[in-house]
Amino acid sequence: MPEEDVRMLAYRLQPLCCEAGCLFIVNDYPEIAMECGADGVHVGQDDGALKEVRKMIGEGMLVGRSTHSPEQALAAHAEGADYIGFGPLFPTGTKPGRPAIGLDDVCRVGEALGDYPVFCIGGINGGSLDRVLEHGARRVVIVSWLLLHEDPAGAARDVIQKLEGR
Repeated sequence: MPEEDVRMLAYRLQPLCCEAGCLFIVNDYPEIAMECGADGVHVGQDDGALKEVRKMIGEGMLVGRSTHSPEQALAAHAEGADYIGFGPLFPTGTKPGRPAIGLDDVCRVGEALGDYPVFCIGGINGGSLDRVLEHGARRVVIVSWLLLHEDPAGAARDVIQKLEGR
């Protein structure tokens, strides 16, 4: 998505998230996150050093990092990320060309990082969620399956119920 489109959407979504009482995180664009008053920014492995992102946005905003291996997860934690995305666990259309990492390392990363926020992401759906949780995940990001579901609100409630039941 072009940067100007991200900026336009950020300015439209930030007040809606604020009104709903939920965090608003901008993906990949620290400058836009600062401009629109987002709660934080999420950056990938190729988006620069976390120290530089933190210097740019200050201490008042969250910084998240995408990670694709236990080594990257531990490094992001050590570098000061407030949370990490860990995946993609399964093949996903939102990250074409990015190989799925599977479930084997979910437990290992969770044990190594304790209560630190690790969000498992990538190709998770209603059919795979139980397996992801059985491997030790406590937080998940589900995008495509919810957006394409015939009853997104009901599906989201089911996911929340499973997460809260853990």
